[in-house]
Amino acid sequence: MSTFRSQHSGWALFKGLAFASPFLIGFGVLYAWPILASGWYSLTDFSLFKAPRFVGLANYERMLADDKFWKSLYNTLYFTFVGVPVDIAISLAGAHILNMKLRGQALWRALIYLPSIVPVVAAGFLWRWLLNAQYGFVNEIARWFGLAQPNWLADSAWGGVSVLILMLWTVGGTMLIYLAALKDVPVDLYEAAELDGASHWRRFIDITWPMVSPVTLFQIIVLMIAFLQVFTQPFVLSKDPGLTAQSAVGPGDSMLTYSIYLFQNAFMFLKMGYASAMAWVLLFVTLAITLLVLWSAKKWVFYGNR
Repeated sequence: MSTFRSQHSGWALFKGLAFASPFLIGFGVLYAWPILASGWYSLTDFSLFKAPRFVGLANYERMLADDKFWKSLYNTLYFTFVGVPVDIAISLAGAHILNMKLRGQALWRALIYLPSIVPVVAAGFLWRWLLNAQYGFVNEIARWFGLAQPNWLADSAWGGVSVLILMLWTVGGTMLIYLAALKDVPVDLYEAAELDGASHWRRFIDITWPMVSPVTLFQIIVLMIAFLQVFTQPFVLSKDPGLTAQSAVGPGDSMLTYSIYLFQNAFMFLKMGYASAMAWVLLFVTLAITLLVLWSAKKWVFYGNR
């Protein structure tokens, strides 16, 4: 009897592995092997035209003296630590407004989400026109109100702001997730607070924020990863996206992000070993920030069982 059971369980295991084999093979070939290979390549001097030569931690040491590495890391962290809070604030405020009983509510939701379905490259070229210093629509509006008309795409002080504007243009997706979370907040909590004389701000702090804090944690992590990996928006906005070693990405490299510099080293300068080392550094930076957010969540995220 025990022999039959062992044979039956072995056959069931074989069938399960056979059923999952397409995924396991795909994961191994497309994910696991490239990850392990990049770890090895990060310790080598490797390009597409010569065999890898082991150099130890030389690629990582080189980063310490690479000005463009630090510039790209600074820009990326700037976009992340400025863009994510602004995205969260706009999304939560917009969702709160959309959650009210407004006329044409479905239309407003559709209009707000519409930019999220526009291809990023197309949106980038659209915003290059909107932010043009001479005939752009944004500066035209500023001119009507007598405001300053900055040279968005040619001034290093405004290059990073231009990238943030394009990234925040798709805030509608985050807003709709918040809207779904607000729909789950029990209405009787607001009614009880209103009877107690609580103001709108007090109701938001004591009811709305705790109820949507788990969603906020999710949004922060997802947005943070997206901002740390940003590539397309600055690449399209830049008039000369660093296609040569001497050219800058945006005015004064103000649009040079970590992913763009990694791309340049890997596929333009063919420094695969250095690019692999950069990829691992980005992984550890992302992991460190994510763990920090999860650790801090113990103090500001509230769950129903607590």
